[in-house]
Amino acid sequence: MKKDLGQVLAVYPMPVLMVAAYDENEKVNVMNVAWGQICDEDKIILFIGEGKKTWLNIKASRAFTVAIADEAHMDAADFFGIASGNKMDDKFERTGYHAVKSDKVHAPIIEEFPVVMECELLEFLHSDHVDGIVGKIVNVKAEEAVLSENGKVDPAKLNALIFDQFQHGYYVTGKRVGQAWNAGKDLMKK
Repeated sequence: MKKDLGQVLAVYPMPVLMVAAYDENEKVNVMNVAWGQICDEDKIILFIGEGKKTWLNIKASRAFTVAIADEAHMDAADFFGIASGNKMDDKFERTGYHAVKSDKVHAPIIEEFPVVMECELLEFLHSDHVDGIVGKIVNVKAEEAVLSENGKVDPAKLNALIFDQFQHGYYVTGKRVGQAWNAGKDLMKK
């Protein structure tokens, strides 16, 4: 029997995404965003409120990167979520992390995170109920250490962080339990 928990603002799992953009002086800012998702074959949507430092930087630069946080970099990933770039001028520098300029878009790539999407800003969405940033993914870069034999990102090697809003914890992905578009095919025969 299910127990009534009331209004719980949680969906599990949620990604732990590191969104980076330059400000008007080419200074790097990174934000931890759990509310983000692929929204088309070549697009990503990030639900970032207007006025956040990253939002302002993306508005100015018209580009951003989205890295997938991993277990090895959990401390910095969490810090990027609890520290505000609007209040802490040396937020990125405090981590000791390194950024290089993307060769595809006008945005920084944080070298420590193993997978990064390079994105061009398409639009800002604003309604009474949601604020979002939609970007076109123009390229993905990944460290060879997280690639499988077929040259694609291997979740078992990536150890991507996922966020749990129920308990406010971080977990790691990686265990494969089935093949998508195949696990349910026997039900198609009924």
